[in-house]
Amino acid sequence: MSQSANFGTAPIGTLLRQQSVPASIGILVMSIYGIVDTIFVGRWVGSMGIAAITVVMPITFLIGALGMSIGVGGASMISRALGRGDRSSAYQVFGNQMVMTVILGIVFSSLGAYFADDILKLFGGRGDILAPARTYFLITLIGIPFLAWAMMSNNVIRAEGFPKVGMYTLVVPAVANLILDPILIVWLDWGMKGAAWATTLGYMASAFYTFHYFLFGKSEMKISRQDLMLKKAVVSEISAIGAVTLARQGTISVLYIVLNNTLFRYGGELSISMWGIINRVMSFANFPVLGITQGFVPIAGYNYGAKLWGRVLKVIESAVRYGTAISLGLFLIIMIFAPSFVKLFTLEEQLLVETPGTLRIVFIATPLIAMQLIGSAYLQAIGKAMPALFLALTKQGIFLIPLILILPLFFGLNGVWISFPIADVAAAIISIWYLKKSTRSFGKLGFV
Repeated sequence: MSQSANFGTAPIGTLLRQQSVPASIGILVMSIYGIVDTIFVGRWVGSMGIAAITVVMPITFLIGALGMSIGVGGASMISRALGRGDRSSAYQVFGNQMVMTVILGIVFSSLGAYFADDILKLFGGRGDILAPARTYFLITLIGIPFLAWAMMSNNVIRAEGFPKVGMYTLVVPAVANLILDPILIVWLDWGMKGAAWATTLGYMASAFYTFHYFLFGKSEMKISRQDLMLKKAVVSEISAIGAVTLARQGTISVLYIVLNNTLFRYGGELSISMWGIINRVMSFANFPVLGITQGFVPIAGYNYGAKLWGRVLKVIESAVRYGTAISLGLFLIIMIFAPSFVKLFTLEEQLLVETPGTLRIVFIATPLIAMQLIGSAYLQAIGKAMPALFLALTKQGIFLIPLILILPLFFGLNGVWISFPIADVAAAIISIWYLKKSTRSFGKLGFV
């Protein structure tokens, strides 16, 4: 029996833990890397360094998200193909994923380098932020094709039923970065250049690790020259399903354009530094739910492909309950220890005074995030691209961006911050409705 066949027979709770815990650990390590990276930049470069990373991050993640979207789209097809016992289709999908990732990663990284200054200014890299942002951006672009490959591979590996290997895909670049940051930023005194090279080398390490796994590890994927030939039907379905992930990241990038420019208008460079700190804490607080979501997808996709409707309902219920409970615990920790989190990143007095209260406002509706993520992830896992795309865009695109444009007209800078919990509540309500509607024929969900 193949490893993936366990998705249709093992207890749902056990499967979800087996899939989610390694994914959560991997995301946790990545978030810790982001936190430590920002701490080094904040302490040895200053608040403008934090602002520079805040400007560059959504740009590089948007380009890297090409690989993730190809990975998610292909992994959904692979999970369903394995559920049907159709291994040749799974191999063909993977071969097409490889070619798409390499080509698109190189093309878009090259375009990013050519239009660097224009892109950085669009994302809020103005004033004193531009110079360090340019330094960081141009170096990290070298590693973006490697990041795209690693993100694509991570989704395929989890679809095969090897969550620990997927975890290492995230752990390897984080550990490499944690080792390189003090050497390059502090010891060699490279500043922003050191932070950028540490990130880039980490991306490369992750890509080489996954490449080694596919060649010499336990991967079920078998590649022939024929599988590397792009097939219109395969590319179309990968693109349609993966467009949900790409649209989500694209919307987040548009959000950053609006957010950074609005923050610069109402609060200057300092408010962008505040958001940089809040965003790093957010990546830490969301890691369990993101891990549960990643663990949920291959289980839901396999059982849907195998037409095991009761198991599909069970995995949705379990994922939402676990995610909500853990989010609530982390929410309480952030509410209580907000000033301590801020002190990790900076010793600048104004940031220490203004950021904790803002952090609490942004996080006030965090326990609802599981509803948002599981709703979109379920529809994506079963190949329902358009409803999944709608849910993926709900929080950032439909609610948050308009709120950030409108509320500051009445409330100033505070209008930006209160936009976040309002968008969280609205998106959760819509996600619950969609989950009920899309699973009605299977039975009744236990949490609605």
